[in-house]
Amino acid sequence: MLSYKNSTKEIVESGTETAILSVGVTEQFGPYLPMHLDTLIAEMYAESFGKALNAYVLPTIPFNTSEEHANCKGTITVSPIVLTTMLEEIIVNLKRQGFKKFVLCNGHGGAYWEASFVKHMNYKYPELILITTYRHLAWEEALKEAGLEGLNEIHGGLLSVCTAMWLCPDLVKLESMGSDIPPENRKFADYIFWDKLTMDGCWGKFENNVYTPEQLVEIGKTFWTSFITKRSENLQLILEEAYRKKMS
Repeated sequence: MLSYKNSTKEIVESGTETAILSVGVTEQFGPYLPMHLDTLIAEMYAESFGKALNAYVLPTIPFNTSEEHANCKGTITVSPIVLTTMLEEIIVNLKRQGFKKFVLCNGHGGAYWEASFVKHMNYKYPELILITTYRHLAWEEALKEAGLEGLNEIHGGLLSVCTAMWLCPDLVKLESMGSDIPPENRKFADYIFWDKLTMDGCWGKFENNVYTPEQLVEIGKTFWTSFITKRSENLQLILEEAYRKKMS
């Protein structure tokens, strides 16, 4: 794996034609978790995929489409047009340097632009391939391995706390947060700010003192290790086959 921490000479000598682009987010995660949690997750994706493909890993972009959280102070949201234009510029720069294969990984579940962007880029630029990784059943299987099977959480509940306790424990305040969100609110989640649909921005629930801090760390580690490993499986084969088919 190479990254922006390597020199130009090292990247040239590696012979890699593959680059990893990742997008995180800066958005509220309830009253007690840091706002860069999804950025840390995106960085984990990028590092894992970079190792699997011996690819050039770019710095993670820390902003995303976070309109649903934009009423919460400190959240940054950018329009999908701005974000995808920036990503396209990056890909075009790298294409001119000889990169031909690109993988996009996203740490934010509300990034609805991702699928259409990948589809459009592959249409617009016939000389390159851009893919994402599939999560079919990987999420559910990882929840089961972490002992969280059937967890009903979208954002800022038990799994979020476990994730933060693993990745940045010094930034976590272990306090109960979240609430039971009425099921009927789900149909409004893409249209209305979440401060009007939730008690404290959390679409999920964490109750302190149910798990020890050590247990929370282990749950976070188990879940994300499993989930990312599953999404990395056969990644090189899929990327190479996609490129071959497109270029044929």
